[in-house]
Amino acid sequence: MDARTMVTPSSETEPPLLFGRVFDGAGGARAIGWEEAQGWTPADAEEVLWLHLDRARPGLEEWLRLKLDLPEPTAELLVSNQSRPRAFREGETLVATLRDLNFNPGAEPEDMISMQLWSDGQRVLTLRRAPQQSPNEVRDMLDRGVGPRDAGAMITLIAELMIDHLGGAVIDINATIDRLEDDCADEKMEERARRIADIRRECLALQRHLSPQHEALEQISRDAPDWFEPHDRREIAESIARLRRHLDDIEISKESAVVLQDELRARAQAIGQEATYKLGVMAGVFLPLTFFTGLLGTNVAGIPMAAHPLAFWGVVGASLAITLLILAIFRSRKWV
Repeated sequence: MDARTMVTPSSETEPPLLFGRVFDGAGGARAIGWEEAQGWTPADAEEVLWLHLDRARPGLEEWLRLKLDLPEPTAELLVSNQSRPRAFREGETLVATLRDLNFNPGAEPEDMISMQLWSDGQRVLTLRRAPQQSPNEVRDMLDRGVGPRDAGAMITLIAELMIDHLGGAVIDINATIDRLEDDCADEKMEERARRIADIRRECLALQRHLSPQHEALEQISRDAPDWFEPHDRREIAESIARLRRHLDDIEISKESAVVLQDELRARAQAIGQEATYKLGVMAGVFLPLTFFTGLLGTNVAGIPMAAHPLAFWGVVGASLAITLLILAIFRSRKWV
């Protein structure tokens, strides 16, 4: 059987196709279903088949191996949950794993989700497990007639959209840091500390996922097959430069968060020292009074003026005088 003949993984299971398009070579495309895709052959050299697949569907790995003649390790990679970005050339095909921000409800953007990609220049397969925004944006552009014209442009556009999404996340991080730097007088210290910690975690997560993506895009730029044209390599190089700038911005944001955290820690330490100082002053004021009143309160005979009717007010006056004297001494030494 021809390796380019496509058949359904199983007639008893739901097809893995989420949507498919056939490029017309002019920026537009027509929709194609799973059944038609099985026997698809290009009507002319400009046509390119793009299938966006759900890699969790049963039978997909076998279909990739038997009907597309992919090596078993490659087929396993395309349907696996391995999310670390990577790219390599396999003969005249390009295989890559890239990561995109997670915009699904209830997910944090830094919880990035992976997309596997395979192309031989005339066919492009993208495989995902969770919904992703970038393939849907490419599909909409094709439907409007302003999409990619060939497989190389398709891959560069996917990479560009992923980096665009990252740029939005970096802008949000920087805006949050600016707000924390400019206006935090009325914000509770615990809430501010939590937000700074969230920023640091987000920056670390993005760095952990995007540094390998940078390497994967460089691998595509160096080792892609000949159908990946020079202008595609220039586009990938520009995307790599933008990704590098975003990584630099993330590093700066992380360092800014560390500075804010140090500032917050210093403020908390200063508040604690001030509280300790105030307690020390209070102890310095009341320690002599405690000694004086304790001395007069001893239950032994011979306490002066114990039976005098004004003894209580005399003790109060003496205590007040001692307090004023102590405060005067503290003030003269600039302790208060």
